[in-house]
Amino acid sequence: MDGLRHQRRLADLLQAAELSRSTFYYHRQVLLAPDSSAGLKDRVGRIFEQHRRRYGYRRITAQLRQEGAHINHKAVQRVMHILGLKSLVRPKKCRSYRGGAHPAAAKLLQRRFAAERPNQAWVADVTEFNVRGEKLYLSPVMDLYNGEIVAFKTASRPTFDLVGGMLRKASTN
Repeated sequence: MDGLRHQRRLADLLQAAELSRSTFYYHRQVLLAPDSSAGLKDRVGRIFEQHRRRYGYRRITAQLRQEGAHINHKAVQRVMHILGLKSLVRPKKCRSYRGGAHPAAAKLLQRRFAAERPNQAWVADVTEFNVRGEKLYLSPVMDLYNGEIVAFKTASRPTFDLVGGMLRKASTN
């Protein structure tokens, strides 16, 4: 409307837009007002880039608080939304074995997961854990008689040596 004010009367423009005079002046004043969060925008943008676009609003809020700013996390979240800043979340890559299919082993236990005496039936598994951002694989052998772990082995990769070493340990016990 400011652009058309030089060609038409303001009253006519407001009537055509069905807008009250007070609403027009309010929005004009808001548009001309200086940005109250300009300093915060600069600081959030600096921290975001400093940490290679990996920090979200929670970590940026914590960084600002360490620098001595008393800031609410919602304000940081709002500023990041206005600036279009989104942290990079790396998707987990599934690297499962893609070899040929092997024949299924015989079901010797027939779903009876109990044993009448020690060392009659053992079961094994390989489990993946995330320890301090790195993957760790655990391969235990459990005796079905009393649930005792007979042997275990850990490794950083799920290779045959992990399972083979665990079985060698179990057979020597």
